Amino acid sequence: MADQKNHIELGRVRQLWHLLEPLHAVLYFAPEAFEESDRLGIKSGRWPSYFAWRAAPLGPVGSEQVASAFYSFSPETVAEHVPSVWDAADPETVLTARRRAVDRTYRALLGDRIDSPELAEAAALARRAAEAAVHAGRPLAAANAAQPWPDAPHLVLWQAATILREHRGDGHLAALLIAGLDPVESLVSFAAIGAAPEETFESRGWSREEWAAGRERLVGRGLLEPDGTATEAGRALRAEVERRTDELAAAPWQALGAAEVDRFADLLGDFWVAVIGSGLLPATNTLGIGKV
Repeated sequence: MADQKNHIELGRVRQLWHLLEPLHAVLYFAPEAFEESDRLGIKSGRWPSYFAWRAAPLGPVGSEQVASAFYSFSPETVAEHVPSVWDAADPETVLTARRRAVDRTYRALLGDRIDSPELAEAAALARRAAEAAVHAGRPLAAANAAQPWPDAPHLVLWQAATILREHRGDGHLAALLIAGLDPVESLVSFAAIGAAPEETFESRGWSREEWAAGRERLVGRGLLEPDGTATEAGRALRAEVERRTDELAAAPWQALGAAEVDRFADLLGDFWVAVIGSGLLPATNTLGIGKV
C-alpha cells in the first residue's frame, strides 16, 4: 500500500522537469551571468559561457568528452569552445563564478522572495530529491552532485535543480542510444515531430549536409517521410524515447513521495512564473521551457 501511495505518475515526472528546467537554464541567458563570464575573460556570447558553466563540473576536459556528454552538439561546435575556455579560467574558478552568477541572477529575478520560507522549503525538498538520485552511468549528474552544497536556500535550489535536470538528461541520452538515434538524428527526429522548427537547432552546429544525411538515414529506417516529417513509426519511436526518459528520471521523485512532490510543485509555481515572466528565456526552444 505504501508503494502505491507514493507512486509518481510519469506525467508528473515530466511536469516537474518543465517546472525545474527554467530555474536551471536561466543561468545561460541572464545578463548577470554574462557579466561574470566577461570578468573571467571568456569570449562574449551565449555559447562560450554556456560551455564553461555546464562543463566546468567535469574538470579540465577536452572537446571529445564534452561532445560525448552534451551529445546533440556538433563536435566541431564543441571544439570551438573547449578546451580553449580553460585558458581563460580553470574549472574551479568557473564554478566559483557560476555560483556568483546564480546568486546575482536569482536575486534580480526573485527580489524579496529570495528569503521567503517558501523558497527555503522548496530548496530543502529539491535537495532531498537530488540526493536520492543514483549517478551510475550519469556523468553530468555525478559531476554536479560532487560539488559542495551551498548554505543559501536559493543556491541550494539551483544546484538541486541542476543535478536533477542533468540526471534526467543523462537518462535521455541512454534512451536515445537504445532507440538507435545518433546525435544529429536525435535532433532531426525531434524537429520532425514538430517539437521546434529546424532553425531552432541550427545553433547545435550541424552542417546542412550532416543534417540532410541524418534525415536520409531516418527516411531509410521508415521513421521520416522524404519531406522531413515523422511517419507513424517515427512518432512512436520518439514517444518511446520520452517515456523511457521519464522512467529513468522518476526515482528521485519516487523517493520524495507523492504528497511532498505535490507540495514541491505548488511551491515552485511562483518562482517558475518569475523566471518565465522575466523574458530572458527564448519563447521557441527545444527543452519544453515555458510549457507545463
